[in-house]
Amino acid sequence: MARPQMLKLPEVLAEIGMSRAAFYRMRARGKAPKLIKLPNGQLRVRRTDLDNWIANCETAAA
Repeated sequence: MARPQMLKLPEVLAEIGMSRAAFYRMRARGKAPKLIKLPNGQLRVRRTDLDNWIANCETAAA
């Protein structure tokens, strides 16, 4: 079974067109996609989690 694709935070920010500060504000409110903290302190987002989060944002706006 293939491992899920993990995106770095700058890749996520570029894809959704959001600043790091705005993303962290959303994260503090519990409205950001699920983040995974690696043992070295870096953050990752699974591709599937990001796609699901975007889809939920689209349905909430509609």
